[in-house]
Amino acid sequence: KHQAIIVSSSYWGEQNFPVGNLNVIWRHGSLPLVFWSPWDKPYEEDHGPDKFSLTEILAGKWDAYIDKWADAARDFRHPVIVVFGVEMNGTWFPWSGAYYGGAQWDPEVRNWKGPETFRKAYRYVVDRVRARGASNIKWMFHTNNYPYPYENWNDAPAYYPGSDYVDWLGLSVYGQQYKDEPNPDVPSLVDWPYQQMCRLDPNKPIMIAEWATGEFPLTTAPPSAIRKPAWIKQGLELFRTRYPRIKAALYWHERWQNADGSYSNLRVNSSVESLQAYRDGIAHPDWLGDLILRAIPKK
Repeated sequence: KHQAIIVSSSYWGEQNFPVGNLNVIWRHGSLPLVFWSPWDKPYEEDHGPDKFSLTEILAGKWDAYIDKWADAARDFRHPVIVVFGVEMNGTWFPWSGAYYGGAQWDPEVRNWKGPETFRKAYRYVVDRVRARGASNIKWMFHTNNYPYPYENWNDAPAYYPGSDYVDWLGLSVYGQQYKDEPNPDVPSLVDWPYQQMCRLDPNKPIMIAEWATGEFPLTTAPPSAIRKPAWIKQGLELFRTRYPRIKAALYWHERWQNADGSYSNLRVNSSVESLQAYRDGIAHPDWLGDLILRAIPKK
């Protein structure tokens, strides 16, 4: 089945708008989803803020780049979904609230300092992009399903910038990524985060913006692990039946080598059985492979 939405990253370290990638996606007949990440080369996780820190953004240091990016997005003219600061509730990315005061309470705004800094930066960026006339952008607030660290201050509501700044709500949902991990079933990964997203806004559509699980030899996977084909089948069924506000799901087709030489193969075609489970799941008519677009009115 055709892909309705395709992701492209846009790192601030590149200092450009990924128009080449987006043109390819659009010519394919798909809607681009852009992860716009304030992150500098070499894009290493778990390293804390770099020169594109939230405080520098709020101080106006990167206004010229934001304006240039917004102008290019506007001139692209086609609809685009954009995520600023994906998975901000995980410490692997430098825009996590953990690096900006974390759980320190700010009585003036009645929020924790870490998440509040992200909220301010998110609004600042969106306001600036909108001011350049990029009305073809729809904004998605995209969190990891569970926060890390798993503490109240790091929860999605503390980061939420408000419904005026959000068109979509997004979740990352990963099963087993490493050989010695369990592979939790889909309800345990989605039920609570889904309800939390629903409480943020009663009407916004929800997207499973990243979801995947690895395929590991039976000799290394924990006995309790759900095998990948069954996990994929469960996800594609429950996303459309158990969670009525989920309107899209994007499988994260990735593979990497770990420090111990093992591989984490999350690709949808890691085995014949996994690929068939995916094909069978998306064959259901609820999963649309082609876009249904309405013209964006001029303002």
